[in-house]
Amino acid sequence: MKIMVTGGAGYLGSIMVPELLKHGWEVVVVDNFLYRQTPLLDHCNNQNLTIVRGDVRNRDVVGKVIRDVDFIFPLACLTGAPICSQNPVDAQSVNYDAIKLLLELRSKNQKIIFPTTNSGYGIGQKDIFCTEATPLNPISLYGKLKADIEQALLDDGEVITLRLATVFGASPRMRFDLLVNDFVQRALVDSTVVLFESHFKRNYLHIRDVARAFVFALENFQSMKDQCYNVGLNDANLSKFELCTLIQEYVPKFVFLESEIGKDPDQRNYIVSNEKINAKGFFAKTSMSEGVQELIKGLQIIKRHNLSCSNI
Repeated sequence: MKIMVTGGAGYLGSIMVPELLKHGWEVVVVDNFLYRQTPLLDHCNNQNLTIVRGDVRNRDVVGKVIRDVDFIFPLACLTGAPICSQNPVDAQSVNYDAIKLLLELRSKNQKIIFPTTNSGYGIGQKDIFCTEATPLNPISLYGKLKADIEQALLDDGEVITLRLATVFGASPRMRFDLLVNDFVQRALVDSTVVLFESHFKRNYLHIRDVARAFVFALENFQSMKDQCYNVGLNDANLSKFELCTLIQEYVPKFVFLESEIGKDPDQRNYIVSNEKINAKGFFAKTSMSEGVQELIKGLQIIKRHNLSCSNI
C-alpha cells in the first residue's frame, strides 16, 4: 500500500503520517514547508517514508509523485474562514484548483480520501441535527470552496469525503487558531475571554480521531466509497459557553464573559449527527475533557505570553 499525503507536515499530517507508517504502509509526503516546520524529522529513518519538498499546485511535482500511489490523502489546505477571507486567491488555488489537478492526473484505480468540513452546514435549525442529507449552506469562502470541491470529488468517483467537526488537540505542528486550542491557551495565558453569541454551537473532534477515521475509511473503502460522512464526537455538540464551562473545570482561574452586543464574525451555528459513520463501525474516542487536559499539558511546553485578551 502506497499513500500520497499532501500537506503531510501540517497540523493534521504530522499526526496522520506516523499513524500510517505504524501500519507498515509506504507514505509519500508532498509539502512546501511554508512554516519551516520540522515535525517529521524523527521519522526520516523509516524506509517507508519519502519526503518531496514542493507545492501541490505544481503540475510537474504532483505528476511525478502520483504515478504509482494507491491512495491519495489531500491534506494541504488553507484551513478556516479567516485565512481564506484574507487570502482568497491562495484559498482558491490550494483548496480547489490543486484538488482538481489531482483528479485530472490520477488514474481511476487510485482512490482518494478527502477531509472536508461540516462548517458547510452554515446555520442549522435549532435542535435539529445536520445529517449528510442536510442541504449545505456554507457562509464563508472556506466553506464554499470545501463544499464545491467535495461535490467535484464525489462526481468523479472512487472517493470518500469526511466532513470533519472542528478539530482540537496537540500536534507536533501546533495550531492555536482552532477554537478549543485557542480557548485553552487563553484560559492559561490571559485567564479571560469575551464571547460573542456564546450560544452558537458546533461539533468537535480530536485530531487523533481524525487520523483513525482516515485509516478506517481506507480499510473499509469498498463499502464506504462515493459517499460523504460526518465525523465528530457524539457528545460534543457544544456551545461556546458550554466549552468554556468545561475548560474552567481544569483551569479554575478562567473567567469568560458574555457580550450582549456585537456579532461573532464566524456565524456558524449547528449540531451534527455522526450516526452514518457510527453505523459503519467508527466512533470517535478522545473526549473533550481528555483533549483539554492534553492541551494544558502541551502548553507547558509551548508557553506563550504575548497574547492579550480579545473578543471571540
